[in-house]
Amino acid sequence: MSRNPITRVLSTFRRRRVRALLMGGQACILYGAAEFTRDVDLAVAVSPQNLSRLRAALADLEAEAVFFPPLSASALRRGHACHFRCRAAGLEGLRIDLMSRMRGVPNFSRLWERRVVLDLPGVGPMDVISLRDLVRSKKTQRDKDWPMIARLIEADVAAAPPRPALPRVLWWLREARTPGLLAELAARFPRPARRVARRRPALAAVLRGNFADADRALRAEQDRERDRDRRYWAPLRRELERWRMARDLPRPSGC
Repeated sequence: MSRNPITRVLSTFRRRRVRALLMGGQACILYGAAEFTRDVDLAVAVSPQNLSRLRAALADLEAEAVFFPPLSASALRRGHACHFRCRAAGLEGLRIDLMSRMRGVPNFSRLWERRVVLDLPGVGPMDVISLRDLVRSKKTQRDKDWPMIARLIEADVAAAPPRPALPRVLWWLREARTPGLLAELAARFPRPARRVARRRPALAAVLRGNFADADRALRAEQDRERDRDRRYWAPLRRELERWRMARDLPRPSGC
């Protein structure tokens, strides 16, 4: 993780006792899938007390709202992202993106129960979204997210002990994004692989030795998730447009 501006932002949120989970690119770095990013993505609890603490942290960082919508409990609960740009000396241009609800991911309370607490240099204990929830949150329509999912799973496989727990193995077999890694896992864990292959065509193709079919099945999985993400965001984008239009309408004379 970048030490200077990112550390300062996270330390500020921790000092203000904001109930938040680090996610996005900085979380990917912590899980071993390196990604260069100057953004800080956080999932935040939506409560009056936490929003008050959040606003205090943003004020400390001289963070100004950019894009739309403005920060509010309503916007966060509906699934919108609220974006800020830091203006404080040494943080100029650093962006903070806040969300509370995401497609395909449990609500914040469940995310908080499953969080991982990591001791970060210069920050101290930091609440981080779990790896499985991070992978779920990356299943979007954006091209850059799918290679990141592959790297996150590969990094977890590489970091695991020689005899990983069965739930972890099953998760790898369900989520691995390349025929090569699926083949490696199937060779190491044949019985779990046969079990998962009943419901995952990409893995079934690997077991048959047909990597071309596996590639096509993996692309089909990705296409389905991209389509779900587009359909999820369509009404939110329409809502944003309505809000923008309402904000920009001229006020009636005499008001």
